[in-house]
Amino acid sequence: MTQETSDRSVIKPTLLERLSAFLTREPEDREELLEILHGAFEHKLLDADALSIIEGALQVSEMTVRDIMIPRAQMDVVSIDEDPVQFIPFVLETRHSRFPVIGENKDDIVGILLAKELLNYYANREAFNLRDTLRPAVFVPESKRLNVLLRDFRANRNHIAIVVDEYGGVSGLVTIEDVLEQIVGDIEDEYDFDEAEDNIIPESGGRYRLKAQTEIADFNQALGADFADDEFNTVGGLVLQAFGRLPKRGEATNIDRFRFKVVRADSRRIYTLQVERLAPPQQGENDDA
Repeated sequence: MTQETSDRSVIKPTLLERLSAFLTREPEDREELLEILHGAFEHKLLDADALSIIEGALQVSEMTVRDIMIPRAQMDVVSIDEDPVQFIPFVLETRHSRFPVIGENKDDIVGILLAKELLNYYANREAFNLRDTLRPAVFVPESKRLNVLLRDFRANRNHIAIVVDEYGGVSGLVTIEDVLEQIVGDIEDEYDFDEAEDNIIPESGGRYRLKAQTEIADFNQALGADFADDEFNTVGGLVLQAFGRLPKRGEATNIDRFRFKVVRADSRRIYTLQVERLAPPQQGENDDA
């Protein structure tokens, strides 16, 4: 036997080959398939990340746009009638890469503005025309399945869609990132926290940006608060209790002397919050008439 033949004889089977060998029988339904996949995980044929992605992909095929869309009330939009100098501060504050541009109201979608197009405004303000920079808006029904939407996003190289209800009115929007996060979990971008950064970061205007996983004790120490941590350990848990449900991006709530706004969240958890101190009530404001 040659050395080459000997080396080939000890080559380990690939992950796909080992997984195929484990799946010796065809599952009869999705529940049985998941049971087999969890068995593969327990036998170390799949790692935790791979199992989570497969489960997410299976889940996406059962979900619709309605399940993950950003509601109409929380859509960050730009008006076609505004001059760029009016809405650019809003673009900088919200930090989105794409904005629906509206006419009379949110049912009147004129097009989609790519934030990078505003560089042309600074290059030549006199020649800049907002309407000329807009991309056509794509409209999808609330009932569209996420796996179909993802396929359309990829085929059309589109990253955002306007969601309409059965009557043709705008009910929200959805992005390709929203869909992908259902499969692979939270996707961090350049505005997200780095793992090495502090949990609480000061911003302009006396506001702070913090990770939802920040411990309440650390929050109390940094901002001079006195929230109890006997029921919840993190600020995210405190905010969830205040809402009584999982809030969506853009929603805000007041707790004691602070206002918490959800900056980043998906259908599973809150990731980032913005907090600011509330102004103390004026003397006599709460006095009985």
